[in-house]
Amino acid sequence: MKRVAIIGSGIAGLAAAHRLLERSAETDEPLELLIFESGSRLGGIIKTEARDGFLLEQGPDSFITEKPAAIELARRLGLESQLIQTNETHRRSFIARGTQLIPVPAGFQLIAPTQFWPFVNSEIMSWSGKARMALDLVLPRLKTNGATDESLAQFVRRRLGREALERVAQPMIGGIYTADPERLSLQATMPRFIELERKHRSLIRALRKEKGVEPNEVQSQTQGARYSLFASFDRGMQVLSDRLAAKLAATGIALRTRVTAVDLDRTSMHWQVRAEQGLAITVDAVCLAVSAYAAASLLGETDVLLAAGLKQIPYESTATVNLAYRRADIAHPLDGFGFVVPFIEKRSLMACTFSSVKFAGRAPQDSVLLRAFVGGALQAELIDLDETEMLARVRGDLKDLLGIVNAPLFSTISRWPQSMPQYEIGHVARVNKIAERVAKLPGLALAGNAYSGVGIPDCIRSGETAADSLFAALHKNRVIS
Repeated sequence: MKRVAIIGSGIAGLAAAHRLLERSAETDEPLELLIFESGSRLGGIIKTEARDGFLLEQGPDSFITEKPAAIELARRLGLESQLIQTNETHRRSFIARGTQLIPVPAGFQLIAPTQFWPFVNSEIMSWSGKARMALDLVLPRLKTNGATDESLAQFVRRRLGREALERVAQPMIGGIYTADPERLSLQATMPRFIELERKHRSLIRALRKEKGVEPNEVQSQTQGARYSLFASFDRGMQVLSDRLAAKLAATGIALRTRVTAVDLDRTSMHWQVRAEQGLAITVDAVCLAVSAYAAASLLGETDVLLAAGLKQIPYESTATVNLAYRRADIAHPLDGFGFVVPFIEKRSLMACTFSSVKFAGRAPQDSVLLRAFVGGALQAELIDLDETEMLARVRGDLKDLLGIVNAPLFSTISRWPQSMPQYEIGHVARVNKIAERVAKLPGLALAGNAYSGVGIPDCIRSGETAADSLFAALHKNRVIS
């Protein structure tokens, strides 16, 4: 029986382990799985807490449905009946300007408008900023052979202007990656924009031509059901990781076990997994579903160049602040899913989600649950604030923007240090070099959010792809469908 070690039990590691079990069952090729987790629980940053009738997401609260991996996995796990979509009546968001929350204009797609009058009438940008954005209609395309990686900031300034960057692109796209747009790789994060410019020259014209599928009504790529752009589970995202953990209960799971090294014996071509307290286990294959810097530390003695490449991927930290309120304590109508805050506003908040508006079942009747976000690349120092100061700053911003004066019923702060990889300029080339080194080490695969996507579906796909590659390598002399 082949033995596979999976290091890390976030969603990528759990997806990899589950996929290996699926392949084993499909082919009647038994596997022994060993899962190593340094923490006290499976699931990584997916963590849902029920408290006083509220449902708090301490990590991600949803996943994007345009990428099918998460919905496909949910279906295979028998969780389709527990999938929920966003509130149908308030599918919009806001951008903070001063003490006002300005609705994102109808038809606006991340950084550019597809409808004329909603954008013209919006107060998000000044008239001069709107005029500069309109120049995109006549500006020439960038003449390049495709080899140059441009930053998000460079691209938006070039096509749409400085104000479009500061007021729209930075909070809406930079916020997704908690990144500095001056360093964020367009090729690694939004390659669609590169292709749109190449094909159509004008970004605005291109988005208008390709707006056939509205973002709030995305057709599933696997079956006929339709979901909103974002989906979750009726009892929170931990439903997914808990079901995976239950499916994996019969495997070897070692919690509170920190792996210190993963070494390849080049004579036997087996791997040795070494952990604290002198534990050493020999396996046929290893999936490293941990951060890039953790993988670098584990592989330091096996491949110096691979470890060096992994260390080149930087990380930033964030904090999630859940706040429960009485509905009567909030002056704002909360007629959207939340808001983002441009960095130039000089506030402590990056964004805030109206959790109980976005999804049903998140708060009792006549109550509201908010989720605020702090930290990231542009405000890294805020992650180190003590809880009292962080909460005071968040509440100060919420007072200005939502009119909340009274204290919350309760609040919780979840810190996620060094959890968000930064897809900086050159990221695609770095990942390709990492993949080349990994390919030279039989029985090794990497998974997680450091390589080709930071969302839940990206991580699931990463784990399942890693599992398929390992299974194929372990059974390369057999015909595997």
